[in-house]
Amino acid sequence: MDAIAAQSPRLFALPDFRRLWTVGTIVFMVRWLEMLAVSLVTWEATGSAFTVTMLGMLRILPMGLFGAALGALADRVEARSALLFIVLASLATSFALALLAATGKLQVWHLAVASFVNGLAWAADNPVRRLMIGQVVGTTLLGRAMSFDVGSNNASRMAGPLASGIIFAAAGAQGTFALSCLLYLIALHAALTLRYRSGVAAATESFATRLAAGFAAVRADRRLQGTLCVTIIFNIWGWPFTSLIPVVAAERLGLGPEANGLLTSMDGVGAFAGALAMAAWAKPSRFARCYMGGCITCLLAITAFGLAPHPVLAGAALLLTGAGQACFAVMQATLVYLAAPPELRGRVLGILSLCIGLGPIGFLHIGMLADWVGAAMACVATGLEGLLALALTRRLWRNLF
Repeated sequence: MDAIAAQSPRLFALPDFRRLWTVGTIVFMVRWLEMLAVSLVTWEATGSAFTVTMLGMLRILPMGLFGAALGALADRVEARSALLFIVLASLATSFALALLAATGKLQVWHLAVASFVNGLAWAADNPVRRLMIGQVVGTTLLGRAMSFDVGSNNASRMAGPLASGIIFAAAGAQGTFALSCLLYLIALHAALTLRYRSGVAAATESFATRLAAGFAAVRADRRLQGTLCVTIIFNIWGWPFTSLIPVVAAERLGLGPEANGLLTSMDGVGAFAGALAMAAWAKPSRFARCYMGGCITCLLAITAFGLAPHPVLAGAALLLTGAGQACFAVMQATLVYLAAPPELRGRVLGILSLCIGLGPIGFLHIGMLADWVGAAMACVATGLEGLLALALTRRLWRNLF
């Protein structure tokens, strides 16, 4: 498969890459569609920035709880079957939310349960779908494949909140969740038509042994240690601010649902542009610099977003956060995939999910700060704290260069 992929520079000429990319694009789109709707419903119901951030936290929590375990189990199940299960579970969750919203019975605890279920699907993305992408396209095209995959995520961050804001204003939360169901049906068709089969590894090792082997691979490679260290910092101090964008827009800038969705989409516009730039210009020799530069840019821009006194300036800051996040996200999975031993990639990608899953610490932190000093100043504080954390851990991530 590596040899076949290496002979063709055209990723989208590979049918299974197109299908995997389609599934990922739709899952990403639904995530951003629903994230704004969930934030708006929760804010209207509770008026609590802390509660809004907790709903965002629940989407990340399963990565911390189950990320490493899912990685250890990834090659013990057939990958296409696992992907089908993930899409079906997500479809069922969105359908339940649409039904509850349409009947006027939707409550915040329903959104909390749904956020956790969707978080389980997110936790399985690295050790299942993205591992499949690497196996389908080969290591030669992996950087470009991840750039396009992250680019679709970022395009959905651009279109999803904008569409969600318009739909929410016109039809309420039920409109957003109904659209999610339709999109998941397309993803289900793409997953059903996948030709790639991973097979199932023979049960020659216990679960504990498999899990330990993944952690041993990380301990043995300083590049993996540095990459995962930066991942932890980004997900504690960088990523959680996204849950407060709608709150800052409503509370500090006084924006309604449509304008709120437009401002929130600016993060995705910058991320989409950043991912396209990575696909065009990033070379293996620059991967580490793109990774670190993206993380630093994002943290600086988060600080600027919290200080912005006007929607235009806030939108400009979000363009920069998105561009930084794109560089970071493209290289995150790529660096881990390339550094991990081939036979342990699923397990190490599961550990990557575990590190991403430490994000709930950041959501708790920024949520409590937001209730204490306001959402905008909470963003300023976390941006500065993240930069300090990078400075203090330089001895680990300098091994990337």
